[in-house]
Amino acid sequence: MDINKYIESGILELYVYGALSESESSEVSRTLKEYPEVRVEVEEIEKALLTLSSAAAPYDPEFLLQSLKEKLSRRHKVIDLPKKGTNWAAYIGWAASILFLIGLFTLFNENSELRESVQALQAEKIQMETDIAEARNNAQKTQELLFVLRDKNILEVPLQGQSIAPDAYATAYWDKEKNITYIDAKDLPSPPRGMVYQVWSLKMDPLTPSSIGLLDKFESDVNKIFRLENINISEGFGITLEPEGGSTTPTMEQLYALGTVSS
Repeated sequence: MDINKYIESGILELYVYGALSESESSEVSRTLKEYPEVRVEVEEIEKALLTLSSAAAPYDPEFLLQSLKEKLSRRHKVIDLPKKGTNWAAYIGWAASILFLIGLFTLFNENSELRESVQALQAEKIQMETDIAEARNNAQKTQELLFVLRDKNILEVPLQGQSIAPDAYATAYWDKEKNITYIDAKDLPSPPRGMVYQVWSLKMDPLTPSSIGLLDKFESDVNKIFRLENINISEGFGITLEPEGGSTTPTMEQLYALGTVSS
């Protein structure tokens, strides 16, 4: 027998891996007994494989190895080989399992990153839709105000700042026919947190206030133009600062703007 050729054939690696048939393994076992140099080569292959397996799995998870053995035993017939008790197939299986778990972990991370990217895009889409809706709403309000300003039947009522805020200013545009009053509040200071501006229709003699609405979302409204229903026969308008949700009667100490309808 040409020993070198036999060693280079690769059959010894298959023998160590446990990948040979029963008859082939028996033949290699006989060769090991007959040729010491072949046995030395097998031992070297075993050492190299042990080093590789130890690097891939520095800990010895006996429970996992036993589970793999049981699964493999249900599919393949276990061949008892007349060699050392080291189960190389188990080492190889464990190394493959490590690589498989690494692949799963990488895939999980990639999926998580993809999911986060999708969620971020969805959030951006929602924000963009909100911005577009607000822009359309502001444009509509601006268009409505232009019609109001050009309508000769609309009464413009200046509302001057009062002692609590002398520099404050607002304008009421009263459409008697449609029972609508527009409030231009761009020169009112921003209300404190938990407070809201409330608009009152006034009868002067005796002084009788009737609420016609709140200037909600003051900060987010770009144009600061508010459309309120007003079914009253108004002789004046006032704006007070009230607790969030509004009040049944105006807080006169918090009167920010006031004006009367010209006769």
